[in-house]
Amino acid sequence: EVEQYSRQFGAWLLSDGGLQKGDRVAVQLPNLLQYPIAAWGILRAGLILVNTNPLYTERELQHQLSDSGAKALVTLADFLPAVQNVVPDTPVRTLIVTNAADMISPQPAPETRLGDDVNVVAFPQVLEQGEGKQLPTCNATMHDVAVLQYTGGTTGVAKGAMLTHGNIFTYTAQSDAVVRESTVSLDNPDILIAPLPIYHVFGLSLYLVGNFIRGGKAILIPNPSDLDGMMDIMVATPFTGFAAVNAMLVAMLQHPRFDDIDWSNNGRGTLTGGAALVPEVAREWVERTGTPIYEGYGLSETAASLTVNTEKDSQLGTVGKPLIGQQVKIVNSSGEEVGVGEEGELVVRGGQVMLGYWQRPEATEEAIDEQGFFHTGDVAVLQEDGFIKIVDRLKDMILVSGFNVYPNEIEAVVYEHPDIIEAAVVGKADSKSGEAVCLYAVSSNPQLSEDELRDFCRQNLTGYKIPRYVHFMDELPKSNVGKILRRELRD
Repeated sequence: EVEQYSRQFGAWLLSDGGLQKGDRVAVQLPNLLQYPIAAWGILRAGLILVNTNPLYTERELQHQLSDSGAKALVTLADFLPAVQNVVPDTPVRTLIVTNAADMISPQPAPETRLGDDVNVVAFPQVLEQGEGKQLPTCNATMHDVAVLQYTGGTTGVAKGAMLTHGNIFTYTAQSDAVVRESTVSLDNPDILIAPLPIYHVFGLSLYLVGNFIRGGKAILIPNPSDLDGMMDIMVATPFTGFAAVNAMLVAMLQHPRFDDIDWSNNGRGTLTGGAALVPEVAREWVERTGTPIYEGYGLSETAASLTVNTEKDSQLGTVGKPLIGQQVKIVNSSGEEVGVGEEGELVVRGGQVMLGYWQRPEATEEAIDEQGFFHTGDVAVLQEDGFIKIVDRLKDMILVSGFNVYPNEIEAVVYEHPDIIEAAVVGKADSKSGEAVCLYAVSSNPQLSEDELRDFCRQNLTGYKIPRYVHFMDELPKSNVGKILRRELRD
Protein backbone atom coordinates (compact mmCIF):
# COMPACT_ATOMS: atom_id res chain seq x y z
CA GLU A 1 0.00 0.00 0.00
CA VAL A 2 2.84 2.40 0.81
CA GLU A 3 4.45 1.56 -2.54
CA GLN A 4 1.19 2.29 -4.35
CA TYR A 5 0.27 5.47 -2.46
CA SER A 6 3.78 6.93 -2.53
CA ARG A 7 3.98 6.30 -6.30
CA GLN A 8 0.71 8.20 -6.76
CA PHE A 9 1.92 10.98 -4.48
CA GLY A 10 5.26 11.33 -6.28
CA ALA A 11 3.63 11.22 -9.72
CA TRP A 12 1.26 14.05 -8.74
CA LEU A 13 4.13 16.23 -7.50
CA LEU A 14 5.91 15.92 -10.85
CA SER A 15 2.77 16.50 -12.93
CA ASP A 16 0.05 18.61 -11.33
CA GLY A 17 2.49 19.89 -8.69
CA GLY A 18 4.82 21.17 -11.41
CA LEU A 19 7.96 20.15 -9.48
CA GLN A 20 11.26 19.01 -10.96
CA LYS A 21 14.17 16.90 -9.72
CA GLY A 22 15.98 18.66 -6.90
CA ASP A 23 13.02 20.81 -5.81
CA ARG A 24 12.37 20.83 -2.08
CA VAL A 25 9.14 19.65 -0.45
CA ALA A 26 8.57 20.35 3.25
CA VAL A 27 6.59 17.90 5.38
CA GLN A 28 5.17 19.32 8.59
CA LEU A 29 3.34 16.41 10.19
CA PRO A 30 3.30 14.40 13.41
CA ASN A 31 3.65 10.62 13.15
CA LEU A 32 0.70 9.86 10.88
CA LEU A 33 0.29 7.32 8.08
CA GLN A 34 0.54 10.22 5.64
CA TYR A 35 4.18 10.81 6.60
CA PRO A 36 5.76 7.68 5.06
CA ILE A 37 3.54 8.05 2.00
CA ALA A 38 4.60 11.65 1.42
CA ALA A 39 8.25 11.09 2.31
CA TRP A 40 8.73 8.04 0.06
CA GLY A 41 6.78 9.76 -2.70
CA ILE A 42 9.10 12.77 -2.50
CA LEU A 43 12.24 10.61 -2.54
CA ARG A 44 11.01 8.37 -5.35
CA ALA A 45 10.28 11.45 -7.46
CA GLY A 46 13.87 12.67 -7.12
CA LEU A 47 12.80 15.58 -4.94
CA ILE A 48 14.30 16.65 -1.62
CA LEU A 49 12.45 16.01 1.65
CA VAL A 50 12.56 18.89 4.15
CA ASN A 51 11.58 17.55 7.56
CA THR A 52 9.71 20.26 9.47
CA ASN A 53 8.82 20.35 13.15
CA PRO A 54 5.03 20.69 13.63
CA LEU A 55 5.67 22.65 16.85
CA TYR A 56 7.48 25.48 15.09
CA THR A 57 6.33 29.02 15.72
CA GLU A 58 5.53 31.17 12.69
CA ARG A 59 8.98 32.75 12.83
CA GLU A 60 10.75 29.38 12.90
CA LEU A 61 8.55 27.97 10.12
CA GLN A 62 9.11 30.97 7.88
CA HIS A 63 12.88 30.71 8.27
CA GLN A 64 12.97 27.03 7.33
CA LEU A 65 10.62 27.33 4.35
CA SER A 66 12.48 30.38 3.02
CA ASP A 67 15.96 29.01 3.71
CA SER A 68 15.23 25.66 2.04
CA GLY A 69 13.42 27.29 -0.87
CA ALA A 70 10.63 24.73 -0.49
CA LYS A 71 8.13 24.99 -3.35
CA ALA A 72 5.58 22.71 -1.70
CA LEU A 73 4.44 22.06 1.87
CA VAL A 74 2.52 19.09 3.27
CA THR A 75 0.82 20.12 6.50
CA LEU A 76 -1.93 19.15 8.92
CA ALA A 77 -5.22 21.06 8.79
CA ASP A 78 -4.75 21.88 12.50
CA PHE A 79 -1.68 23.98 11.62
CA LEU A 80 -3.42 26.10 8.97
CA PRO A 81 -3.88 29.26 11.10
CA ALA A 82 -0.10 29.65 11.40
CA VAL A 83 0.70 28.30 7.93
CA GLN A 84 -1.62 30.81 6.25
CA ASN A 85 0.29 33.67 7.90
CA VAL A 86 3.66 32.34 6.79
CA VAL A 87 3.30 30.84 3.29
CA PRO A 88 2.74 34.10 1.35
CA ASP A 89 6.23 35.25 2.40
CA THR A 90 7.95 32.02 1.30
CA PRO A 91 8.61 30.25 -2.03
CA VAL A 92 5.83 27.72 -1.28
CA ARG A 93 3.28 27.68 -4.10
CA THR A 94 1.69 24.26 -3.50
CA LEU A 95 0.04 23.54 -0.16
CA ILE A 96 -1.10 19.97 0.47
CA VAL A 97 -3.41 19.82 3.49
CA THR A 98 -4.32 16.63 5.31
CA ASN A 99 -6.66 15.76 8.14
CA ALA A 100 -5.43 13.33 10.78
CA ALA A 101 -7.84 10.56 9.71
CA ASP A 102 -7.49 10.98 5.93
CA MET A 103 -6.08 7.46 5.41
CA ILE A 104 -9.12 6.06 7.22
CA SER A 105 -11.85 8.47 6.16
CA PRO A 106 -10.75 11.01 3.50
CA GLN A 107 -11.77 14.61 4.08
CA PRO A 108 -11.87 17.59 1.69
CA ALA A 109 -9.32 20.37 2.06
CA PRO A 110 -10.53 23.09 4.44
CA GLU A 111 -11.08 26.62 3.22
CA THR A 112 -8.01 28.86 3.31
CA ARG A 113 -7.48 32.58 2.82
CA LEU A 114 -4.38 32.18 0.64
CA GLY A 115 -4.30 33.99 -2.69
CA ASP A 116 -4.67 32.54 -6.17
CA ASP A 117 -0.91 32.10 -6.55
CA VAL A 118 -0.89 29.27 -3.98
CA ASN A 119 -2.49 25.99 -5.05
CA VAL A 120 -4.24 24.39 -2.06
CA VAL A 121 -5.16 20.72 -2.43
CA ALA A 122 -6.31 17.96 -0.07
CA PHE A 123 -4.03 14.97 0.56
CA PRO A 124 -6.67 12.40 -0.55
CA GLN A 125 -7.19 14.43 -3.73
CA VAL A 126 -3.48 14.22 -4.51
CA LEU A 127 -3.56 10.43 -4.20
CA GLU A 128 -6.69 10.20 -6.33
CA GLN A 129 -5.35 12.44 -9.10
CA GLY A 130 -1.96 10.70 -9.06
CA GLU A 131 -3.46 7.24 -9.49
CA GLY A 132 -3.45 7.23 -13.30
CA LYS A 133 -0.16 9.05 -13.72
CA GLN A 134 3.24 7.55 -14.43
CA LEU A 135 6.08 8.05 -11.95
CA PRO A 136 9.29 8.25 -14.00
CA THR A 137 12.20 6.11 -12.87
CA CYS A 138 14.21 8.16 -10.40
CA ASN A 139 17.70 8.81 -11.73
CA ALA A 140 19.09 10.16 -8.47
CA THR A 141 22.64 9.12 -7.59
CA MET A 142 24.17 8.35 -4.20
CA HIS A 143 25.63 11.88 -4.28
CA ASP A 144 22.29 13.62 -4.76
CA VAL A 145 20.67 15.27 -1.75
CA ALA A 146 17.71 13.29 -0.41
CA VAL A 147 16.85 15.12 2.83
CA LEU A 148 17.42 18.54 4.37
CA GLN A 149 17.56 17.83 8.10
CA TYR A 150 17.54 21.15 9.92
CA THR A 151 19.77 21.66 12.89
CA GLY A 152 21.25 24.72 14.57
CA GLY A 153 24.69 25.99 15.41
CA THR A 154 26.54 28.31 17.73
CA THR A 155 25.20 31.22 15.67
CA GLY A 156 21.65 30.19 16.54
CA VAL A 157 20.66 30.07 12.86
CA ALA A 158 18.99 26.80 11.86
CA LYS A 159 20.94 25.15 9.05
CA GLY A 160 19.88 22.38 6.68
CA ALA A 161 22.19 19.37 6.87
CA MET A 162 22.30 17.93 3.33
CA LEU A 163 21.86 14.18 3.69
CA THR A 164 22.41 12.36 0.41
CA HIS A 165 20.88 9.09 -0.74
CA GLY A 166 24.34 7.64 -0.08
CA ASN A 167 24.37 8.93 3.50
CA ILE A 168 21.06 7.24 4.25
CA PHE A 169 22.07 4.07 2.36
CA THR A 170 25.27 3.89 4.42
CA TYR A 171 23.42 4.29 7.71
CA THR A 172 21.02 1.54 6.67
CA ALA A 173 23.91 -0.82 5.92
CA GLN A 174 25.48 0.03 9.27
CA SER A 175 22.29 -0.64 11.22
CA ASP A 176 21.67 -3.83 9.24
CA ALA A 177 25.06 -5.11 10.38
CA VAL A 178 24.02 -4.59 14.00
CA VAL A 179 20.75 -6.47 13.46
CA ARG A 180 22.51 -9.35 11.67
CA GLU A 181 24.99 -9.74 14.53
CA SER A 182 22.16 -10.02 17.04
CA THR A 183 21.50 -13.43 18.57
CA VAL A 184 17.79 -12.60 18.66
CA SER A 185 15.98 -14.50 15.92
CA LEU A 186 12.42 -13.36 15.28
CA ASP A 187 9.85 -15.49 13.46
CA ASN A 188 8.16 -12.40 12.00
CA PRO A 189 9.27 -8.90 11.01
CA ASP A 190 9.95 -6.39 13.74
CA ILE A 191 7.09 -4.34 15.17
CA LEU A 192 8.34 -1.13 16.72
CA ILE A 193 6.34 1.22 18.92
CA ALA A 194 7.17 4.56 17.29
CA PRO A 195 6.82 7.65 19.52
CA LEU A 196 9.98 9.39 18.22
CA PRO A 197 8.97 12.01 15.65
CA ILE A 198 9.83 11.13 12.06
CA TYR A 199 10.81 14.76 11.45
CA HIS A 200 13.73 14.16 13.86
CA VAL A 201 16.76 12.34 12.43
CA PHE A 202 16.40 9.53 15.01
CA GLY A 203 12.82 8.72 13.99
CA LEU A 204 13.56 9.28 10.30
CA SER A 205 16.41 6.78 10.22
CA LEU A 206 14.84 4.25 12.56
CA TYR A 207 11.21 4.10 11.43
CA LEU A 208 10.94 5.60 7.97
CA VAL A 209 14.08 3.99 6.56
CA GLY A 210 15.92 1.35 8.61
CA ASN A 211 13.15 -0.82 10.05
CA PHE A 212 10.79 -0.14 7.12
CA ILE A 213 13.04 -1.44 4.36
CA ARG A 214 13.83 -4.55 6.42
CA GLY A 215 10.12 -5.35 6.21
CA GLY A 216 9.39 -4.21 9.76
CA LYS A 217 6.33 -2.36 10.96
CA ALA A 218 6.01 0.75 13.10
CA ILE A 219 3.04 1.58 15.31
CA LEU A 220 3.04 5.34 14.83
CA ILE A 221 2.38 7.47 17.92
CA PRO A 222 1.21 10.93 16.77
CA ASN A 223 1.37 12.52 20.22
CA PRO A 224 3.87 10.89 22.62
CA SER A 225 3.07 13.48 25.29
CA ASP A 226 -0.31 11.73 25.60
CA LEU A 227 1.14 9.00 27.80
CA ASP A 228 -2.29 7.54 28.61
CA GLY A 229 -2.96 6.94 24.92
CA MET A 230 0.50 5.51 24.28
CA MET A 231 0.17 3.19 27.28
CA ASP A 232 -3.16 1.90 25.93
CA ILE A 233 -1.44 1.00 22.65
CA MET A 234 1.58 -0.62 24.32
CA VAL A 235 -0.63 -2.70 26.62
CA ALA A 236 -2.80 -3.89 23.72
CA THR A 237 -0.11 -4.45 21.05
CA PRO A 238 2.66 -7.09 21.10
CA PHE A 239 5.88 -5.41 19.93
CA THR A 240 9.47 -6.47 19.34
CA GLY A 241 11.31 -3.19 19.89
CA PHE A 242 11.07 0.25 21.42
CA ALA A 243 13.09 3.45 21.15
CA ALA A 244 12.90 6.69 23.15
CA VAL A 245 14.88 9.51 24.69
CA ASN A 246 15.71 9.63 28.39
CA ALA A 247 12.95 12.12 29.24
CA MET A 248 10.30 9.82 27.80
CA LEU A 249 11.63 6.86 29.77
CA VAL A 250 11.39 8.88 33.01
CA ALA A 251 7.80 9.84 32.30
CA MET A 252 6.83 6.28 31.39
CA LEU A 253 8.38 4.79 34.53
CA GLN A 254 6.22 7.13 36.61
CA HIS A 255 3.00 6.19 34.79
CA PRO A 256 0.59 4.01 36.81
CA ARG A 257 0.03 1.60 33.87
CA PHE A 258 3.69 1.05 33.04
CA ASP A 259 3.86 -2.34 34.72
CA ASP A 260 0.80 -3.51 32.75
CA ILE A 261 2.88 -3.59 29.55
CA ASP A 262 3.95 -7.04 28.36
CA TRP A 263 7.65 -6.79 27.44
CA SER A 264 8.07 -10.51 26.75
CA ASN A 265 8.03 -10.05 22.96
CA ASN A 266 10.53 -7.18 23.07
CA GLY A 267 13.46 -9.17 21.72
CA ARG A 268 15.28 -6.09 20.45
CA GLY A 269 15.26 -4.31 23.80
CA THR A 270 15.02 -0.54 24.13
CA LEU A 271 17.21 1.84 22.11
CA THR A 272 17.90 5.33 23.45
CA GLY A 273 19.58 8.34 21.92
CA GLY A 274 19.18 12.06 21.34
CA ALA A 275 20.23 12.84 24.91
CA ALA A 276 22.37 11.20 27.57
CA LEU A 277 20.81 8.17 29.24
CA VAL A 278 20.80 8.62 33.02
CA PRO A 279 22.28 5.45 34.60
CA GLU A 280 19.68 5.36 37.40
CA VAL A 281 16.89 5.48 34.83
CA ALA A 282 18.53 2.71 32.81
CA ARG A 283 18.84 0.44 35.82
CA GLU A 284 15.20 0.90 36.83
CA TRP A 285 14.09 0.35 33.21
CA VAL A 286 15.96 -2.96 32.95
CA GLU A 287 14.69 -4.10 36.35
CA ARG A 288 11.03 -3.37 35.63
CA THR A 289 10.89 -4.47 31.98
CA GLY A 290 13.22 -7.46 32.23
CA THR A 291 14.70 -6.38 28.88
CA PRO A 292 18.01 -4.70 27.98
CA ILE A 293 18.50 -1.05 27.12
CA TYR A 294 21.06 0.23 24.61
CA GLU A 295 22.36 3.77 24.23
CA GLY A 296 23.59 5.19 20.94
CA TYR A 297 25.03 8.51 19.78
CA GLY A 298 24.62 10.45 16.57
CA LEU A 299 23.78 13.78 14.99
CA SER A 300 21.58 15.20 12.25
CA GLU A 301 24.76 15.71 10.23
CA THR A 302 25.56 11.98 10.33
CA ALA A 303 22.13 10.62 9.27
CA ALA A 304 21.73 9.04 12.72
CA SER A 305 23.94 6.87 14.92
CA LEU A 306 27.73 6.98 14.92
CA THR A 307 28.13 4.65 17.86
CA VAL A 308 25.85 2.19 19.60
CA ASN A 309 25.78 -0.28 22.44
CA THR A 310 24.67 -3.59 20.94
CA GLU A 311 23.14 -6.74 22.35
CA LYS A 312 26.52 -8.50 22.21
CA ASP A 313 28.68 -5.58 23.30
CA SER A 314 27.20 -3.05 25.72
CA GLN A 315 28.49 -0.87 28.53
CA LEU A 316 26.28 1.43 30.56
CA GLY A 317 27.61 4.96 30.86
CA THR A 318 29.10 4.90 27.37
CA VAL A 319 27.59 5.41 23.91
CA GLY A 320 29.05 2.14 22.66
CA LYS A 321 31.49 1.51 19.85
CA PRO A 322 31.57 3.02 16.34
CA LEU A 323 29.41 1.37 13.68
CA ILE A 324 31.10 -0.22 10.67
CA GLY A 325 32.27 1.75 7.63
CA GLN A 326 33.54 4.91 9.33
CA GLN A 327 36.61 6.39 10.96
CA VAL A 328 36.19 7.91 14.41
CA LYS A 329 38.96 9.84 16.15
CA ILE A 330 39.38 11.94 19.27
CA VAL A 331 41.48 15.04 18.52
CA ASN A 332 42.86 18.04 20.39
CA SER A 333 42.40 21.69 19.44
CA SER A 334 45.23 21.36 16.89
CA GLY A 335 43.51 18.45 15.16
CA GLU A 336 46.03 15.88 16.42
CA GLU A 337 44.72 12.53 17.61
CA VAL A 338 44.94 12.09 21.38
CA GLY A 339 45.73 8.91 23.25
CA VAL A 340 43.39 6.37 24.79
CA GLY A 341 41.71 7.79 27.88
CA GLU A 342 42.40 11.39 26.92
CA GLU A 343 39.68 13.96 26.32
CA GLY A 344 39.25 15.63 22.94
CA GLU A 345 36.73 16.46 20.24
CA LEU A 346 35.06 13.51 18.53
CA VAL A 347 35.44 13.69 14.73
CA VAL A 348 34.17 11.23 12.14
CA ARG A 349 34.67 10.44 8.46
CA GLY A 350 32.46 8.02 6.55
CA GLY A 351 29.66 7.45 4.09
CA GLN A 352 26.99 8.67 6.49
CA VAL A 353 28.53 12.14 7.01
CA MET A 354 26.47 14.90 5.38
CA LEU A 355 27.45 16.61 2.15
CA GLY A 356 27.44 19.94 4.03
CA TYR A 357 25.04 22.66 5.12
CA TRP A 358 22.50 23.87 2.57
CA GLN A 359 23.77 27.06 0.89
CA ARG A 360 26.21 27.73 3.74
CA PRO A 361 29.73 26.99 2.43
CA GLU A 362 31.45 28.79 5.30
CA ALA A 363 29.57 26.77 7.93
CA THR A 364 30.35 23.59 5.97
CA GLU A 365 34.05 24.43 5.84
CA GLU A 366 34.02 25.05 9.57
CA ALA A 367 32.35 21.70 10.30
CA ILE A 368 34.16 19.40 7.82
CA ASP A 369 37.96 19.66 7.61
CA GLU A 370 40.21 19.17 4.59
CA GLN A 371 40.53 15.43 5.31
CA GLY A 372 36.75 15.02 5.28
CA PHE A 373 36.35 14.62 9.04
CA PHE A 374 33.17 16.09 10.50
CA HIS A 375 33.79 17.87 13.82
CA THR A 376 30.94 17.01 16.16
CA GLY A 377 31.69 19.68 18.77
CA ASP A 378 31.39 17.02 21.48
CA VAL A 379 34.16 16.20 23.93
CA ALA A 380 34.69 12.46 24.21
CA VAL A 381 37.05 9.81 25.54
CA LEU A 382 38.03 6.59 23.79
CA GLN A 383 38.42 3.92 26.44
CA GLU A 384 40.97 1.12 26.38
CA ASP A 385 38.20 -1.37 25.59
CA GLY A 386 37.06 0.58 22.51
CA PHE A 387 33.92 2.09 24.06
CA ILE A 388 33.37 5.84 23.70
CA LYS A 389 32.20 8.10 26.47
CA ILE A 390 30.78 11.57 25.77
CA VAL A 391 32.11 13.98 28.38
CA ASP A 392 30.94 17.48 27.42
CA ARG A 393 30.22 19.79 24.48
CA LEU A 394 32.55 22.33 22.98
CA LYS A 395 29.64 24.36 21.75
CA ASP A 396 27.08 26.10 23.92
CA MET A 397 24.29 23.98 22.50
CA ILE A 398 21.72 22.76 25.01
CA LEU A 399 20.16 19.33 24.54
CA VAL A 400 16.56 19.25 25.79
CA SER A 401 14.94 15.82 25.50
CA GLY A 402 16.98 15.09 22.37
CA PHE A 403 16.30 18.42 20.66
CA ASN A 404 19.04 20.95 19.97
CA VAL A 405 18.47 24.33 21.60
CA TYR A 406 20.77 27.22 20.76
CA PRO A 407 21.32 30.06 23.28
CA ASN A 408 21.75 32.82 20.68
CA GLU A 409 18.29 32.17 19.24
CA ILE A 410 16.61 32.40 22.64
CA GLU A 411 18.67 35.44 23.64
CA ALA A 412 17.68 37.20 20.41
CA VAL A 413 14.01 36.78 21.32
CA VAL A 414 14.53 37.85 24.94
CA TYR A 415 16.35 40.98 23.82
CA GLU A 416 13.22 42.02 21.93
CA HIS A 417 11.47 42.56 25.26
CA PRO A 418 11.49 46.31 26.00
CA ASP A 419 12.56 45.81 29.64
CA ILE A 420 15.55 43.57 28.96
CA ILE A 421 19.03 45.09 29.05
CA GLU A 422 21.17 41.96 28.89
CA ALA A 423 20.48 38.24 28.54
CA ALA A 424 22.41 34.99 28.46
CA VAL A 425 21.19 31.42 28.16
CA VAL A 426 22.95 28.27 29.37
CA GLY A 427 22.02 24.65 29.95
CA LYS A 428 21.30 23.24 33.37
CA ALA A 429 21.40 19.52 34.17
CA ASP A 430 17.92 18.06 34.50
CA SER A 431 16.99 14.50 35.47
CA LYS A 432 13.96 14.42 33.17
CA SER A 433 15.01 16.25 30.01
CA GLY A 434 18.78 15.78 30.22
CA GLU A 435 19.23 19.54 30.20
CA ALA A 436 16.91 22.47 30.78
CA VAL A 437 17.12 26.01 29.46
CA CYS A 438 18.31 28.50 32.07
CA LEU A 439 18.03 32.24 31.37
CA TYR A 440 19.98 34.96 33.18
CA ALA A 441 18.71 38.47 32.51
CA VAL A 442 19.23 42.10 33.53
CA SER A 443 15.99 44.08 33.49
CA SER A 444 15.26 47.80 33.67
CA ASN A 445 11.89 47.02 35.22
CA PRO A 446 12.06 45.56 38.75
CA GLN A 447 8.40 44.55 38.42
CA LEU A 448 9.04 42.23 35.47
CA SER A 449 8.31 38.67 36.62
CA GLU A 450 9.75 35.32 35.54
CA ASP A 451 6.34 34.20 34.23
CA GLU A 452 5.90 37.36 32.17
CA LEU A 453 9.26 36.83 30.51
CA ARG A 454 8.43 33.18 29.80
CA ASP A 455 5.10 34.21 28.26
CA PHE A 456 6.96 36.67 26.03
CA CYS A 457 9.32 33.89 24.87
CA ARG A 458 6.39 31.58 24.22
CA GLN A 459 5.14 33.91 21.46
CA ASN A 460 8.20 33.22 19.32
CA LEU A 461 9.72 29.97 20.53
CA THR A 462 8.74 26.32 20.47
CA GLY A 463 7.84 24.87 23.87
CA TYR A 464 11.10 23.03 24.58
CA LYS A 465 13.05 26.27 23.98
CA ILE A 466 11.18 28.23 26.67
CA PRO A 467 13.47 28.89 29.67
CA ARG A 468 12.53 26.66 32.56
CA TYR A 469 14.69 28.68 34.93
CA VAL A 470 14.78 32.49 34.90
CA HIS A 471 17.19 34.45 37.09
CA PHE A 472 17.28 38.25 37.25
CA MET A 473 20.72 39.74 38.00
CA ASP A 474 22.15 43.21 38.50
CA GLU A 475 24.80 42.48 35.87
CA LEU A 476 26.16 39.55 33.87
CA PRO A 477 29.80 38.41 34.05
CA LYS A 478 31.89 39.65 31.12
CA SER A 479 35.37 39.33 29.73
CA ASN A 480 37.66 42.36 29.48
CA VAL A 481 36.37 42.96 25.96
CA GLY A 482 32.75 42.94 27.09
CA LYS A 483 31.76 39.42 26.00
CA ILE A 484 29.23 37.76 28.31
CA LEU A 485 30.84 34.72 29.91
CA ARG A 486 28.34 31.89 29.65
CA ARG A 487 30.85 29.50 31.20
CA GLU A 488 30.80 31.43 34.48
CA LEU A 489 27.02 31.41 34.50
CA ARG A 490 27.00 27.69 33.82
CA ASP A 491 29.49 27.01 36.60
